[in-house]
Amino acid sequence: MDNGKEARPELRSGRRVLITGATSGLGRGMAVELARRGCRVALTGRRRDKLAAVVAEARAVSGAAAGAACLELAGTVTDPGEVRRQYARVKDAWGGLDWAILNAGVADSMDAREFRAENYRWTFETNVLGVAHWLEAVIPDMVKAGGGTIAGIASLAAYRGLPANGAYSASKAAVVTMLESTRVDLAGTGVRVVTVCPGFVKSEITDRNDPRDMWWLLETQDGVRRILRGIERGDRLVHFPWQLSTFMVHVAPNIPAFLYDWLVTRMRPRSKRPYADESRR
Repeated sequence: MDNGKEARPELRSGRRVLITGATSGLGRGMAVELARRGCRVALTGRRRDKLAAVVAEARAVSGAAAGAACLELAGTVTDPGEVRRQYARVKDAWGGLDWAILNAGVADSMDAREFRAENYRWTFETNVLGVAHWLEAVIPDMVKAGGGTIAGIASLAAYRGLPANGAYSASKAAVVTMLESTRVDLAGTGVRVVTVCPGFVKSEITDRNDPRDMWWLLETQDGVRRILRGIERGDRLVHFPWQLSTFMVHVAPNIPAFLYDWLVTRMRPRSKRPYADESRR
């Protein structure tokens, strides 16, 4: 019986792994943990100084592990030409990838009474097109090789529209649907597609929120462990923590619109600091 899992993709020393958005939060945590385990990691990020620091940290923890290496790929996921150049560097160095963890993402709060289409454009360019650009780059070679794992980091916010987070919720809903279609299309090729939907995990983005608005907030390393464990054991869908995922995935989508509106209007965020991001300056 299909239990939603496929053959376990062993995480062994020397495995070639791409992580986008590796400068902070889950991206940084996964980069350091995978380097510690002896994987070869290719790390992307827009902020060159922070990316260089993460690369140095990853190289330090990798030690003399067999096959350990780290590629620094400074740049943005929003430029398809830049993504192609980055992937060409990976292929030149390693011949290809075993895992591609598409983690790069941005968020900014916006009440609809101050609606700005620019907020949607900026969010979708990174959260949706950034994933699509890397899918376009890595899928042909993985299909040709007969194997590989693609994991996209979405969010539990994808399952219903959240107050003051329309652009973020919509972008993550697009990522969930895109990955699902991709997974179905690639069935039988040996390429696995994993959709990861975390709840609140400590990061630069969540640091802007009032802690009272973030139910079951997890430490960054806890989120890292849950993501990597889910990928390793062959899950198609990785949702956590269970308390929030049960509500957002199984309960919230079935709540009638009038009742959902009544509930969520009473859950408006208390406060958010502006998102300090160089691409918005």
